[in-house]
Amino acid sequence: MERVDGAMLLLRLVVGGVLVVHGLNHAFGGGRLPGAARWFEGLGLRHGIVQATMSAVTEVVAGVGILLGLATPLSAAAAVGVMAVAGVVAHRRNGFFVFRDGYEYVLVLALCAVVLAWTGPGALSLDAALGVSIAGVWAALFAAGLGVIGAAGLLLLTYRPPLNDGTPATAAGAPQ
Repeated sequence: MERVDGAMLLLRLVVGGVLVVHGLNHAFGGGRLPGAARWFEGLGLRHGIVQATMSAVTEVVAGVGILLGLATPLSAAAAVGVMAVAGVVAHRRNGFFVFRDGYEYVLVLALCAVVLAWTGPGALSLDAALGVSIAGVWAALFAAGLGVIGAAGLLLLTYRPPLNDGTPATAAGAPQ
């Protein structure tokens, strides 16, 4: 096994595993999906149950894809997107450091996903076994760009940050 292939496998196992467990926690931990939905709505995301379900599904699917090294640029894009939404909605206002609930954690996961798209998943992956070799700067730009565009679209359609008094804001003319 080449050193780089082993390193990519280790990175995929950690990043993919974290995403899978995090998504499963949204679905089955603590308050389950309804609890996650209430939390998402409290952060200003409309349609909380849809948001919680899609967040959990996206994290699990992206995580499994990264774990297996399957459709790596697409899996990375999904990871970037879900982390970008989390960064904007839940962590940005708290600053950088994770111990203050800042965006440090989601930034590292998103960047690791982009690195995996750039380097490729390595020889110990399903992409390699299937003869798929999509990696390099364009794959990284694709993953980062698609993830950010997806996150921006979701935020434009559904994010209404709470006002200073805690009540949800609405977009001008947007239906409630």
